[in-house]
Amino acid sequence: MTFETEMQSPLLARASHSPADSASADHPLVKAAQKGDRGAFGQLYARYARMVHGILLSRVPHSAVEDLVQDVFLQALPRLGSLRDASRFGGWLAAIARNRAADFHRQSKPDVAFEEQLHTGEQKRSALDAHDRGEALIVLEAIRSLPETYSETLMLRLVEGMTGPEIAAHTGLTHGSVRVNLHRGMRQLRQVLNRKAGTTNIATDAS
Repeated sequence: MTFETEMQSPLLARASHSPADSASADHPLVKAAQKGDRGAFGQLYARYARMVHGILLSRVPHSAVEDLVQDVFLQALPRLGSLRDASRFGGWLAAIARNRAADFHRQSKPDVAFEEQLHTGEQKRSALDAHDRGEALIVLEAIRSLPETYSETLMLRLVEGMTGPEIAAHTGLTHGSVRVNLHRGMRQLRQVLNRKAGTTNIATDAS
């Protein structure tokens, strides 16, 4: 399988690895990729695509995420030689993803609404009906309304399905920081969703 094929593989992109596996395997893969091994970089893509996807999803419209995931890795590839500590690859890649999201908003027209739509491919794969998709988008909107520190960690946990230890291992955050972000973020998310539910009930009662 070529690097380009791996970059397009949704199965590999969602492949799950334990934190221990990630920590032990990343160093030789990074070193090999720095020497021009595209296969090694493809394996790093498979390990980190979920993280990049979640970081972007917490910051940009859903319809733009898939293309931006590819952009992040394409930006990372020629810069990989500048990474001196291979153990910091995850945090380094996360920073590129955050910067790419910031660039997206700088390049977007100010009057373009922040609209959500499900990707066509995901619509075909999804077993959710329209009502459930609508509820999912409400949750996404609520998560994005939180401070970025919380929204990013919650997106990785609730949407990408990463565990707390996986989030810490991939992003470079400490386990304590991830726990705090998840705890405080969940509390704020409940408050936002409760307010939305209350507003919806009021509107329904008034109609």
